[in-house]
Amino acid sequence: MKRIVILISGRGSNMQAILEAKLPVEIAAVISNKADAKGLETAASHGVNTAVVYHKQYSSRADFDTALAAKIDEFSPDLVVLAGFMRILTPEFVTRYQGRLINIHPALLPAFPGLNTHEKALQEGVKIHGCTVHFVTPTVDHGPIIVQAAVPVLDDDTPDTLAARVLEQEHLVYPQTIRWFAEDRISLDQGKVTVRTSRANTAALRSPWDA
Repeated sequence: MKRIVILISGRGSNMQAILEAKLPVEIAAVISNKADAKGLETAASHGVNTAVVYHKQYSSRADFDTALAAKIDEFSPDLVVLAGFMRILTPEFVTRYQGRLINIHPALLPAFPGLNTHEKALQEGVKIHGCTVHFVTPTVDHGPIIVQAAVPVLDDDTPDTLAARVLEQEHLVYPQTIRWFAEDRISLDQGKVTVRTSRANTAALRSPWDA
């Protein structure tokens, strides 16, 4: 059974979705860079080991990443999962976990990297928005894409309503990605991901949709 370490900075709603999905993995630990992260309480209530590596105790990003890696390695994970971990990681850290470090981003990458993705989507007038699970590379919000989920953008959407619709999809695709990883169905070759899965539905998503 593969071992997973999850990194969080806040409430950890994606972490909670992963814990509640009853995946065929061992959640070895949940680690936060903040002692007051609400997700630590959630993890503990599920019987998961928790730890804190407080970033402000370190004089540089590199020193923090070294300490974080040391803590992660205590749990010997097969996969490190970023679930709302609000830190920019150094290239050295990313390279250390290359091919076994994944992130979820609330946009259809490569569109709208960074923060405030829902506001940006509305400002640009896109008709389809969504989320992306990807392997992490040294470039922020970039890397081989594993899965994406799309939602329509409605005329009366606000950033909050759009975010809520995207978050529903995040809670579905992130646990699914980890299940695929546990089942050895994800392959990464020369920067491209292949997922061995059935094609139950190949219909296009269009927005607006004229029934």
